[in-house]
Amino acid sequence: MSAKEPTFFRLVATLAVTGLLSGLVLVCIYLVTQPMILRNQAEAMRRAIYKVLPGAERISTFVIEGDGLAQFEPVGDEMPAGDAVFAGRKDDGRLVGYAIPAEGAGFMDTVRLIFGYDPSRRAIIGMQVLDSKETPGLGDKIIFDEVFHRNFVELKVEPEIVGVKRGEKVNPNEVDTITGATISSNAVISILNEGSDRWLPLLETLEQGEVDQ
Repeated sequence: MSAKEPTFFRLVATLAVTGLLSGLVLVCIYLVTQPMILRNQAEAMRRAIYKVLPGAERISTFVIEGDGLAQFEPVGDEMPAGDAVFAGRKDDGRLVGYAIPAEGAGFMDTVRLIFGYDPSRRAIIGMQVLDSKETPGLGDKIIFDEVFHRNFVELKVEPEIVGVKRGEKVNPNEVDTITGATISSNAVISILNEGSDRWLPLLETLEQGEVDQ
């Protein structure tokens, strides 16, 4: 006697229950791992901030509020959900500079980076790529090429940052681009210019507010 084949409704019910259980498992995994992921992201951001602001010993966070910036008071390891900049200071309160996250289009995908800016020198004092999917062996050199990263130790932002062929840099606002990765190099330059245009006026209002207090 042959086994009775399952009905259409039984098959649908089985699939529905399986889908429901799979969804519940995924939700549970997400809820368990999300705090760990957020902590790791916050720690990675803190390391990047201190790297692009050499000499900073403590940081404070500022977010956009109205036409200016307001200090963000984190709870534990919390990072702001929206755009933010980070002020790095010595323990005695002296300002080292601001760490500014920025992003823009690269050759393959979006490039995310963070750069340190010293308002007293009107210069970028550090840069680190946070996320990039540029071509391995070529565009990804923007992450680890030491010669390229030396551009960002004392890089003037005025009148604007411009790229030149490697070895041809003569002005303090110029960047020696990476041979074979010109597009990715210029993407970093564009992101720095756009980030400067957006954030530097806001930082000036913040600095002025501290002076007036």
